[in-house]
Amino acid sequence: MAVHIDKNRLNVDLRYRFDYISKCIDFTSLDIHLLNTLTPIIIPLLPDIVEKVYKKLYSSDITQNYFLLPNDGFEQFSPNKEFGTTLISVQVDYRKDMLSVYLRHVLAEQEWNDTFLQYLSRVGEIHTNKGGAISINVDYIHINTLLSFLETTFIGIIWDTEKIDEKEKLDTLRAINKFFWIQNDFFTMHYGASIQERPASNVSPVHFTKCCFH
Repeated sequence: MAVHIDKNRLNVDLRYRFDYISKCIDFTSLDIHLLNTLTPIIIPLLPDIVEKVYKKLYSSDITQNYFLLPNDGFEQFSPNKEFGTTLISVQVDYRKDMLSVYLRHVLAEQEWNDTFLQYLSRVGEIHTNKGGAISINVDYIHINTLLSFLETTFIGIIWDTEKIDEKEKLDTLRAINKFFWIQNDFFTMHYGASIQERPASNVSPVHFTKCCFH
């Protein structure tokens, strides 16, 4: 008999949503442990990883423009010409630090309790127009490509390292893949409401007779 899943609860209860996703993709405590084992491997590489991420973000004007917008909390910033500090440079440094803190937190977290799930959810929320005063309001397409870039970077590091037993590499790669899909879902959960409020597209719809659930 199929297990009943409450559709409405999926959208309001993070634990319920996470448990549903975890069961679907077989994300278990072993995956969390494997993420923890990556900590001594990834942490020393974080400065380089973050720089690669921001080099990618600065490679096109559409993503670079987000860094020209003033961040909440920087209204009183005074530039320092002597040290070459500007509002933009300080904001970028702050965001780099936040990305580094985020990745450290994910890898080191041993108990995915409700507080941690709220943290993952908030990471998604603040990038939408629903995140309150510190909203960044980034279009989801850029979030999607960023998560893909990060996952690809992690996969390369895991594949090349000699610090993980060859027998565990596949499971570790699977664990990192599952994590990014979970985080991606927490983004789409918040972006879903924003998308529903947008004006209707003028692009003619494509009509399919079947999908994977038919």
